[in-house]
Amino acid sequence: MPRTRELAQEVTGPLKGVRILDMTSVVFGAYATQMLGDLGADVIKVEFPGGRRGGGGDIMRWAGHGQPGGPKDLGPIFMTINRNKRSVLLDLREAKAAQALRELIKTSDVFAASVRYEGLTRLGLDYEAVKAIKPEIIYIHGAGYGAAGPYAGEPAYDDLIQSASGLADLLPRVDGDPTPRLLPTLVADKVSGHFMAQAILAALFHCQRTGEGQFVEVPMLECITSFGLAEHFYGHVYDPPTGPLAYPRVANPQRKPFATKDGYIGLLPYTDQQWDQFFAVAGWADTFGKDPRFSDYSERVKHIRELYGLVEEVTRTRTTDEWLDMLKPLQIPVVKMNRLDDLQSDPHLEAVGLFERYEHPEAGAYLGMRPPVNYARTPANVRRHPPRLGEHTDEILAELGLEEDQAAR
Repeated sequence: MPRTRELAQEVTGPLKGVRILDMTSVVFGAYATQMLGDLGADVIKVEFPGGRRGGGGDIMRWAGHGQPGGPKDLGPIFMTINRNKRSVLLDLREAKAAQALRELIKTSDVFAASVRYEGLTRLGLDYEAVKAIKPEIIYIHGAGYGAAGPYAGEPAYDDLIQSASGLADLLPRVDGDPTPRLLPTLVADKVSGHFMAQAILAALFHCQRTGEGQFVEVPMLECITSFGLAEHFYGHVYDPPTGPLAYPRVANPQRKPFATKDGYIGLLPYTDQQWDQFFAVAGWADTFGKDPRFSDYSERVKHIRELYGLVEEVTRTRTTDEWLDMLKPLQIPVVKMNRLDDLQSDPHLEAVGLFERYEHPEAGAYLGMRPPVNYARTPANVRRHPPRLGEHTDEILAELGLEEDQAAR
């Protein structure tokens, strides 16, 4: 168990002084803005009261269970992707709350939203309206689909984007089961979040050099299709195609952790020399080591299923530790496979301190993962716990010189 850490008391990241008005929610946008909050941005999460069923705020607040007896608005996924933010709760049906939001826009560098654009327009928060309040604003719209296409404005969630982008077609290409399946992680949301964070940083850089704001659209389908096809366009990169879609080494049922006597290892000899060394260790130097099917990279890709099948035959003959001891000195890429349950005790992750324990004043003890990228001069840090719904409303309104009764309770 990692030791309990105190929150950092000052901003050390490179985005110190940048304010992001965050009207995103769920995972896509919330993941992006947390990354920027870790880098020092003042992220103000604007949330809205619940409808007739109550709740309110980011719907992810209510997913899962917190500590027994603790607040119900700090669900586990929300806790993981909403640190380093302040929450302000505003009912935009009220004139004073709408005025408070306009004042927030005036003080912000970035306006980030993942609400459908027609909904933003109805709220009077389309780009032209926001730009009229702050001409140099960077307006980031996280959309499901680009505005120029026929899907524009349609609802989009991770399941839908995996389905539309071809990701759901990957597992059928691997195992022969024609049933499309979703990858069991919110890959479309999280990768699109990285695209959004990159877009914000690029637009900030442009604004710093020129003083110009701009409208930036981050459409999930386009982002995830380009992400998936980075390797899987493969033979269809050329016109006419020179081969199939899907990179054969990756879309391969034998590409998996290899079984050992007592567990599994991730193993990937890659270069010609590494394969020669592996064949020697396996006792195959005079047989498969001279097989023309495996003689160079191009031939190995053509015959990758047979090759990986042979690898698993030999990995089963020794224990995980024996393989690590044999292959690591040869610089052959190998690692012990972790189950999810193993991650917190992994010796490398322990040594680098990825997991950190915090004490939330209301939710109790919780585990987080520190910002994973290391900056020598401007380190990211954790300064704020994930906020309660509307926790900082009065504080932020006071900073704007507004009355506290503009908060929605």
